[in-house]
Amino acid sequence: MRIALFQPDIPQNAGAIFRLGACLDIPVDVIEPCGFVLDDRRLKRVAMDYGCQADIERHSSWDAWRSARAGARTILLTTQGDVGYTDFLFDAGDILLLGRESAGVPAEVHDTADARLIVSMASGARSLNVVTAAAMVVGEALRQTGGFDQKEKRKAQ
Repeated sequence: MRIALFQPDIPQNAGAIFRLGACLDIPVDVIEPCGFVLDDRRLKRVAMDYGCQADIERHSSWDAWRSARAGARTILLTTQGDVGYTDFLFDAGDILLLGRESAGVPAEVHDTADARLIVSMASGARSLNVVTAAAMVVGEALRQTGGFDQKEKRKAQ
């Protein structure tokens, strides 16, 4: 399982995703360009000491990322999804793609996703913070695929 950030534009959110990836042992792909300098001090502050533990891979463009991850299933988290994340059957090799905080993903990216998932919210709510949504969906994906069990086994060794 992987998390991919499509052209993130808020460094604090990227840092929090790096921390989430480090704590759950999930690699994070950053699809550039970013809306900030990737080594921005605010990002480092949010990721804290987890930034060094995170497995982060940078990709120069959407096309470069697609080439690097060819064959993997891309699962887009979007407010325009057509399946609730709790109704979706995850696979351990899935990549959970998160769009820009300010604009999501362009139609080209949206259309190439293998699935488009939504997190149900209260009526009138516009969207969750990208990190909150990612944590919810990653938790469900790891639960379904036994990812938490594998992490506990490694920790015990």
